[in-house]
Amino acid sequence: MSMMGELNYFLGLQMKLFQHGTFLCQSKYCRELLKKFDMKNCKETSTPITTGCSLDTDENGTNYDQTKYRGLIGSLLYLTASTPDIMFSVCLCARFQAKSKESHYMAAERILKYLKGTIDVRLWYPSEVSLNLISYSDSDFARCKIDRKRTSGMCHLLGSSLMSWHNKKQACVALSTAEA
Repeated sequence: MSMMGELNYFLGLQMKLFQHGTFLCQSKYCRELLKKFDMKNCKETSTPITTGCSLDTDENGTNYDQTKYRGLIGSLLYLTASTPDIMFSVCLCARFQAKSKESHYMAAERILKYLKGTIDVRLWYPSEVSLNLISYSDSDFARCKIDRKRTSGMCHLLGSSLMSWHNKKQACVALSTAEA
């Protein structure tokens, strides 16, 4: 093995090391993704999904190429390694990979439009971290039109540094909000 210098790029993740901390992002990967799906010159949006959007099976919708849709979803899932703000939207779109419709692809394209506007947003990990563990969680309470299951999300911070994030559709239906 040989030392090749400071680590700058590894598995699609860009790292910039400073004395006071580290920036982590995937802007290069994101630019390649926008180019791959012909969204390089698209108009930017301020949110990855519209407020109140709840995708369903869209039985009457036009079928969409599953291979292209699955490629887009896989690429977006990989991008969630450094972009936790798209986690809910990508997981919502990922549910429809078996029978993708035009409406599902439009929702996934909106995520790409959002990424276009936030391409240079980075995660910051300071070298001096307080050991206060802070966790946040949220749930959408049976918003899925198909099976009425809820999706919950959470993130954990150590000091001001985001350490982990998670998004999951629950396995059972809660009968009340207190039970949920």
